[in-house]
Amino acid sequence: MAGLLCGTKRKKQVSDLHEEGKNAINAPLLPSGTDIHPEDTLLEENAERIMLDPTSRENLKFKDLLKVLIDWINSELEEERIIVKDLEEDCYDGQVLQKLFEKLSGRKLNVAEVTQSEIGQKQKLQTVLEAVNDLLRPHGWTIEWSVDSIHSKNLVAIVYLLVALAMHFQAPIRLPEHVSVQVVVVKKREGILQTALVTKELTSTTEMMMGRFERDAFDTLLDHAPDKLNVVKTSLITFVNKHLNKLNLEVTELESQFADGVYLILLMGLLEDYFVPLYNFFLTPESFEQKVHNVAFAFELMQDGGLKKPKARPEDVVNLNLKSTLRVLYNLFTNYKNTE
Repeated sequence: MAGLLCGTKRKKQVSDLHEEGKNAINAPLLPSGTDIHPEDTLLEENAERIMLDPTSRENLKFKDLLKVLIDWINSELEEERIIVKDLEEDCYDGQVLQKLFEKLSGRKLNVAEVTQSEIGQKQKLQTVLEAVNDLLRPHGWTIEWSVDSIHSKNLVAIVYLLVALAMHFQAPIRLPEHVSVQVVVVKKREGILQTALVTKELTSTTEMMMGRFERDAFDTLLDHAPDKLNVVKTSLITFVNKHLNKLNLEVTELESQFADGVYLILLMGLLEDYFVPLYNFFLTPESFEQKVHNVAFAFELMQDGGLKKPKARPEDVVNLNLKSTLRVLYNLFTNYKNTE
């Protein structure tokens, strides 16, 4: 009996040693402090799983990005009485993503309103993501998300998707610049798990992010014919002064004098022939927020006048972004150039 017990113990030691050796081989590049979950070891051959590195979760810029996205979703879905507190827990089943896409695109998706089962949730996600991908892919987006990654609460995939939607629909938010995270990529090759730490860029500069969908005549002008820029600016200055002179106002610098929104508001009143009540805007704005309020209000007046929603964001005009200011003024010029 003693010999049998001794033999059993020895076999267990050998088995434990074999398991330890297998784990050491299977995870040679695994960063310290990162846990491999049991489901990750069950990957099919050539499959991979991506996990957010724990240190990146505490990155302040990443946390700021999450807050901006959450606040944006809650603002967009306020009428739906939907409140998002955690992107992983609140977006994985497709319900929030469905409502958000419908609100932004103005399209109604043919999906069940409430789905409790995993199959139902994945079917809803499939419909939502197909609509999103059909919209974004023609614009050159690399699809960094999937039904499985979203449903498995992959935060990086969820953030990629939300950033793409925010950029495409020109959300009135300022995404933090240069947000990158590290992810652990687990792959199975020939039955062996291989792990690596990879850096994922979630946002770049505001100019690059906004420019993704705004390559137009002004981009070409600034990139390839800067000598002609002064001609365009002169034409726009002549146009705005033709109207602002009626109020004894004159513009000499486009990017700076329209940055607080006051001249934009007064110009719209002159072009549409109405008086804008002073209580609707800040006549002498001091803070960034007051200036953004003014420019946003001017944009509303433009839309009330039948113009399309400006591609520029109020924040970009306030921040003296020349291309954004030119786009806004050129839009007015093309619509009101014959107005006396």
